[in-house]
Amino acid sequence: MDKEQVVAHAVQRGLTPLAQVKNIIAVASGKGGVGKSTVACNLALALAAGGARVGRLDADIYGPSVPLMMGVPDAQPDSDGEVMQPVLAHGLPLMSIGFLVDAGQAAIWRGPLASQALEQLLHQTAWPQLDYLIADLPPGTGDIQLTFGQRVPLVGAVIVTTPQDLALADARRAVAMFEKVGVPILGLAENMAVHVCSQCGHAEHIFGQGGGEKYAAEQGIAFLGALPLALDIRAAGDAGCPIVAAAPEGAHARLYRDMAHRVEAAITACARDYSARIPPVTVERTA
Repeated sequence: MDKEQVVAHAVQRGLTPLAQVKNIIAVASGKGGVGKSTVACNLALALAAGGARVGRLDADIYGPSVPLMMGVPDAQPDSDGEVMQPVLAHGLPLMSIGFLVDAGQAAIWRGPLASQALEQLLHQTAWPQLDYLIADLPPGTGDIQLTFGQRVPLVGAVIVTTPQDLALADARRAVAMFEKVGVPILGLAENMAVHVCSQCGHAEHIFGQGGGEKYAAEQGIAFLGALPLALDIRAAGDAGCPIVAAAPEGAHARLYRDMAHRVEAAITACARDYSARIPPVTVERTA
C-alpha cells in the first residue's frame, strides 16, 4: 500500500488517534513463549517494506526484547527532560523500557506503576509522523493489557498463537479481552506451525496442526497466516536483524509480507476516523 493512501481509522469510543500516529496496532498473545515479539518486529518491517511509515513500541514492560531483537541493545534515547527521541534501527523508530533500565535489571513494578510507565513510553516519545505503530504487549490479560486496551487509541489487535490447545486457550482470553474493551481483532497469526528439518526436509508439526486456523474460522476471525518454527528466523532475531531485514527476498520474509498485506486489508475494512473533520461545538450565551 502506498503510504499516501494510509488513513487514520476509528478507535475505541471516547478516544481519538494520536496526532502523529494514524493507526496503533496491538500485538498480543495471552501467553508467553509463542514468538509474539518476533512476529511484531517482522510485521513492522514488512509493513515498512511496503512503503508505510512504521514505528515499534515495546509494551512488554517486564520482558523487553526489542532492543536486542532490533540490534540496538545499548542504545539510550535522547531526552530534553520532557520528551524522548525514539531510537532508530533498520529504518524504524523504536521505544522500549529496555532503553531506560540497565541490561539485566528487572522491572519489579506493580500493575499500576507498570501501566503508568507504559503510557509514558507512548505519550512522551517524540514519534515522527507514522502510518502504523506496532506495539507488542506482555503475555496475559491483566492491568497492563487492560490499560492498553482502554486508554490507548487502537485501530485493532493481532493475536499470535501456536497451534497447541494450551496456547489457544490463552489466545481466546486475549480475544475476549479486546472485544470487551471495543478493540477489533484484525486477525490471528499461527506461529511455530511446522518445523522442516534442514538436513532431510522432513516436516513435523511439533505443536499440533492447524489449531489456530481452525479457531479463527470458528470465531470468524481473519487468519493472517502460518509461520514456521525455523532456525534462521530465530537466529536472525538473536543477531539483531529480523528475518524480513536479514533476508528480504527469502521465503520466510514473503510470509511476513503476505501477513502485512492481510493486516492492511483488515484495517482498510474498519471504519475511518473522522474526528478531525468535526468542528468543535461552542455555546454562546445570548441576551
